[in-house]
Amino acid sequence: MGVFAQQQRKWWALLGVSIASFLGCVDFTIVNTALPALQADLGASVDSLQWVINGFILALSSAMVLVGRLADLKGRRRVLGIGLGVFGLASLAAGLASGIDTLVAARVAQGLACAVLYTASGAIVAATFASEEQGKAFGVLFGVNGIGLAAGPVLGGLITSAFGWQWIFLVNVPFVLLSLAIIAVAADESRAGEEGARLDWLGAVLLLVGLPSLVLVIVQGAAWGWTSATTLGLLTLALFALLAFVAVELRVEAPIIDLRLFANRRFVAAVTASFGLAVFYCVAFFVMPLYLALIRGESVQASGLLLLPTTLGVALLSPLVGRLVDRKGPALLVQAGLLLFVLSAVLQAAFGEHTSLLHLLGAFAVMGLGWACILGPSTVLGISSVPQQVSSVAMGSLMTLHNVGGGLGLAVGVGLYRAVATDTLSAASGVPAQTDWLARAAAAPEQGAALLGEHLGQGGDVLQGWVHAAFLDGYQALMVFLAVSLLLVWGGVTLLLRAKKASVPAQEPSHGKA
Repeated sequence: MGVFAQQQRKWWALLGVSIASFLGCVDFTIVNTALPALQADLGASVDSLQWVINGFILALSSAMVLVGRLADLKGRRRVLGIGLGVFGLASLAAGLASGIDTLVAARVAQGLACAVLYTASGAIVAATFASEEQGKAFGVLFGVNGIGLAAGPVLGGLITSAFGWQWIFLVNVPFVLLSLAIIAVAADESRAGEEGARLDWLGAVLLLVGLPSLVLVIVQGAAWGWTSATTLGLLTLALFALLAFVAVELRVEAPIIDLRLFANRRFVAAVTASFGLAVFYCVAFFVMPLYLALIRGESVQASGLLLLPTTLGVALLSPLVGRLVDRKGPALLVQAGLLLFVLSAVLQAAFGEHTSLLHLLGAFAVMGLGWACILGPSTVLGISSVPQQVSSVAMGSLMTLHNVGGGLGLAVGVGLYRAVATDTLSAASGVPAQTDWLARAAAAPEQGAALLGEHLGQGGDVLQGWVHAAFLDGYQALMVFLAVSLLLVWGGVTLLLRAKKASVPAQEPSHGKA
């Protein structure tokens, strides 16, 4: 352990943790571009194929708070090591899967492991670096994460075409071993300072019933129907379980989530900003690639390049933003990032058939800058506002509500887009908006003209024009929704931060070994 000087060891620890977190981020997005190859090879239906993504998201979102608490109690380095081991084995199982059911099970295991990779990694960084260096350290961590999210779809396409879809999973294994080796040598163990604290098992059971039920409603509600018996029943179960969880957590000595965290205005401001961030990018990335392909006629490769000002912008700017956090603090950058999102939404609301390249790249670049200003700084704001011994739980709470925000935002966004696009197609064609095939044409604009052509006698150019107009109306409605939503988030965050003196100050986090 004495091979590295202390100053060098913490940066080696950051490298090991960053590799772990990078793998989690890559696997969040790498599967999307490999789905056609997966479907062809495994003979999977579209519905079952969707669970390759949904199973991962469900497990990830449901387990974050719980594994964050386990990391605080049992040791962050130890739990991260276990998470990496599970992730490596799950990646191996996914790469060797011969059927869709095995692949989905392996993806669920990957999601559970990634819950550890996301939460324990941030807590180790918070425990390793002094407060004046946390901005820089988190900037590096989230810069690496940004590269992972941006590189995932590109790597998925390249690896699948060159070696086969199996290798998008198998390639994880050597990097897992590398991360484990670096963390074992360079990272100190840290845990919560509570003597003899044990996991609240009743709370854990209620959380593992409530959160997956809520996430499942968010993911599947549109497909099942928002007023169907399944959706309403699962939503009722989720609400009862989560309300019971809150009641239990207020009574036990060592809660999984210390609900007093949410009496801390700075922490709530961080959660609110992170929630808003997820709403924005999940909704925006639902329509941005469609705009490039459908309206501008760009290829997959060209679309990827045009999105680089956003995706690569997050990766390249996060370390710079991190250094600014160390000098200026996180609050101002978070507020600036939210306003940059509002500006990007306003610019994108003006997109049309003949939008200039400068306008388009400018809107995407502003989004990337806003993303970088919120991602790392909101985490630093949240982690630095709570006692160090609950930093894993704080990180888990932040990331869980971040994911819930993304899921809710996407559910509302998809519903709004489809309603507006369907109304536009209805007005143009004279077909009632409730007609099933018209709604399907609005929901899938890439096949919209073909679907309309099966039922209407107009020429292809006319039908394509209607589809384009419907898509642009839906796009504009979504961007107005995002602009208003993020303006409200900015207002809430600003009020919370201005009123921080009225709240009970958090303990100054300690650093190094707990």
